[in-house]
Amino acid sequence: MRAVLVAVATATLLAGCASNSGSGPAAVTDPMSPLSAPGYMRMAASSDMFEIESSRIALVNSQSPQVRSFAQMMIDHHTRTTQELTTVATQARFAPPAPQMLPPQMVALDRVRAAPPGEFDTVYKREQIAGHQEALSLHRSYGGQGDTPALRDFANRTVPIIESHLAQAQTLPEYAPPPPPPPPRAGERG
Repeated sequence: MRAVLVAVATATLLAGCASNSGSGPAAVTDPMSPLSAPGYMRMAASSDMFEIESSRIALVNSQSPQVRSFAQMMIDHHTRTTQELTTVATQARFAPPAPQMLPPQMVALDRVRAAPPGEFDTVYKREQIAGHQEALSLHRSYGGQGDTPALRDFANRTVPIIESHLAQAQTLPEYAPPPPPPPPRAGERG
């Protein structure tokens, strides 16, 4: 009798797994999963915050006009995607994600902060590429399998933006020489 009950229970579990392999989003019970609304929103907000904060540092530390222009675009675009995520979350009756960076983005930000002046653009470029690759994976996954339709739509609308950012990050220069020193003023000795 016990063997029959185990067999029935196993068959029931397998049937439940098989019935969830359809084309719709999977039911996600872990709130920290990137496929659950809370987990996705936390990760997306953290990614945006990293892009904004690392780009603020680039505006100050980079000598490259191309890097500074890209950094300003990151600040502008990721500020907008953060605002849109907050709006979509509120409309879907979720508390908007807290403005806090998760550990992987904090570590990446620390690497940007610690970059020596002659290597800043190289480090910034590397972290932008890695950050955008991770964000692209997150948004694509949630857009295809996430648990909340409004957030899936947001994720899918965000994918082309991230793809564009990634392509642009890959073309950033890795080093900009410092500007030449100003010429000596009349009457000064060099």
